[in-house]
Amino acid sequence: MTQQQALRTVPRPFDELTAWTQLHREEILEPALPIIDPHHHAWLDHRGRYLCDDLAADINSGHNILATVFVQSGENMYRAGGPVEMKPVGEVEFVNGIAAMAASGCFGKTRLCAGIVGFADLTLGDKVQPVLEALIAAGNGRLRGIRHNMAWDASNATADHSSVNQHNPRSHDLCMNAEFRKGLAHLHKAGLSFDAWMFFPQLPALMDLLRAHPETSVILNHVGGILGVGPYQDKRAEIFATWRGYMRELATFPNLKVKVGGFGMPRCGWDFHLRELPPPSEELAAAWQPYFDVCVDTFGVERCMLESNFPVDKFSCGYAVLWNAFKRMTQSFSAAEKAALYKDTAASVYRLTNLPEISAA
Repeated sequence: MTQQQALRTVPRPFDELTAWTQLHREEILEPALPIIDPHHHAWLDHRGRYLCDDLAADINSGHNILATVFVQSGENMYRAGGPVEMKPVGEVEFVNGIAAMAASGCFGKTRLCAGIVGFADLTLGDKVQPVLEALIAAGNGRLRGIRHNMAWDASNATADHSSVNQHNPRSHDLCMNAEFRKGLAHLHKAGLSFDAWMFFPQLPALMDLLRAHPETSVILNHVGGILGVGPYQDKRAEIFATWRGYMRELATFPNLKVKVGGFGMPRCGWDFHLRELPPPSEELAAAWQPYFDVCVDTFGVERCMLESNFPVDKFSCGYAVLWNAFKRMTQSFSAAEKAALYKDTAASVYRLTNLPEISAA
């Protein structure tokens, strides 16, 4: 990897991000618009600290966030002992604790981690069933799905602070793995969905997986993994055309929904993370609008949900600015269309009910 590629993929230290994002602040657009944030993380490990109070500080930055969904975050808070396949249960126990703390109201009215997407090694095949049962029990009614990270690319330039290739050496062929597919088949029977995280060159394999499992509710993370670094650098128009073609094919599978977001990851190639000052929401919206338009035009608002992907997308902007960017992209949409994109699709997919009524700040 060249020095320039390294600069493009390795962001500033995580513990400096909050101070950096606060260098640019904006008035909150449409502060009363109800939002469910269907994709964020929480961790305390080599990446840094992003726990309940850190999450709450972002959530309470001005937008009307009703509830959130936590998505698995690597080997964060795994159990230190016991069977290897059961260690990920520790992460769900940890996140359920965050949800319980938030339910007390001490961090505001938002139902933090109202839904939980955990990890189970689906390559266990039929042996994954007791793991799923343990995860469901640990979630205390909050577990909604499983994410088994499939993101892989031949170029190490696509790895950012999460070191995707290093953590997932087998992920390049997971969609075609027979045992993985056996494990995936257990999700529908357990009442769980599957969050699919992969890079855009892998999307044809997802089509094959969807064809084999039409009964499983699948949610494509981060619009299918846009890349703009390493061998994908300076090829945005070409990559956009390829990705758009894949998304149009994927839209023919009715069991697939799309999370629209994840644009702030350094591997996307916009280089916002390299700036001395964070970009304003107008610039973010202009950069991301074409991808948003493709998702909405091909899948419809009833199959799309806007996501923060925090704290990962914090490498490019603050939480309040990110949602301002989304609101700029939807300024011409009707109230019903906005309701679907910001709340209703996520509530339906993750089966979130009894949400709090939060008045505008």
